Amino acid sequence: MKQIAKLALLALCAALAACSVLEGEKIDYKSAGKGVSLEVPPDLTQLSRDSRYVVPGGAVTASGFQVGQATPGVPTAANTLGDVRIERAGTQRWLVVNRPADQLWGPVRDFWQENGFLLTLDQSNLGIMETDWAENRAKLPQDFIRSTLGKLLDSVYSTSERDRFRTRLERNASGGTEIYVSHRGMVEVYSNNQKDQTVWQPRPTDPELEAEFLRRLMVKLGVPQEQSKALVASGAVKATSRVASVGNTPVVMIDEGFDRAWRRVGLALDRTGFTVEDRDRNQGTYFVRYVEPNADRREKGFFGKLFSRDEKAVPPLKYRINLKSQGESTTVSVLNSAGAPEASANAQRIVQVIADDLK
Repeated sequence: MKQIAKLALLALCAALAACSVLEGEKIDYKSAGKGVSLEVPPDLTQLSRDSRYVVPGGAVTASGFQVGQATPGVPTAANTLGDVRIERAGTQRWLVVNRPADQLWGPVRDFWQENGFLLTLDQSNLGIMETDWAENRAKLPQDFIRSTLGKLLDSVYSTSERDRFRTRLERNASGGTEIYVSHRGMVEVYSNNQKDQTVWQPRPTDPELEAEFLRRLMVKLGVPQEQSKALVASGAVKATSRVASVGNTPVVMIDEGFDRAWRRVGLALDRTGFTVEDRDRNQGTYFVRYVEPNADRREKGFFGKLFSRDEKAVPPLKYRINLKSQGESTTVSVLNSAGAPEASANAQRIVQVIADDLK
């Protein structure tokens, strides 16, 4: 009987472990600290000013906005339920909500806090909020020992990944709001063969993680669970972009008109961590800051990044990301701070970063 009892206990433990593994696919974020963030990747910089709350560059006609939303042949899909619509182009998705932006700011802020994040940037006048670096605790091994002791020694367990999310709200010409959610990730890796030191380095953006939070935000805004899943999952269409050279300067060619290209480039800049200081939609220009990478600089560990500053950090450079469209084709180029075409190695890297994210 004792042997049977032991076997039954082992079977129960295995079942609990299996259930935990299935639950490990869930999202369960916990902030890495109280408002203190990891440093940004070495080639980018993060400042307090960012994208604008209102549609930049002056007035936009409602008819022109509708043309941008439903141009024939544009590789996108739109799905609507109530006053919430999700649009997709390539791997990028965003929400269009038929409500004023000032009515959405509070619910969106509550949404991120309810999902386990602290906000390090919360500026309604700019339409930007950004979470701190947080880890998805659902990725931790959920075995029997972890389930039993983890509640007592939770700080002992940690993943090797951190995520942060930027949310940007823009008013559109019809009085509604466009909501963009962009993800950035870091991963901890060994820095030597002895595996006794680690560094944090950027990892690729996760479009599906962005989509999941957009779906959850739709639910927060009143869309039922099942319908939100159907809206996010449907309509996957891939847009085309490529790197080219015009007049010996690197550019990104996008097979889309200006309205959609403007939105997609703005989201790409959010995703890749550029600081957008200002923008002029009439001129098709984003004003950004960029930090040139320093190959000789040694990256600090996680806690070193949290509590210290790099006094030898490379100062940021100012560039302009310019969009020019002709019909359903848009050219994205890099200009220097004076507005002249830039053909440097930095310009080539910026162009490649944007093109990679637009795929």
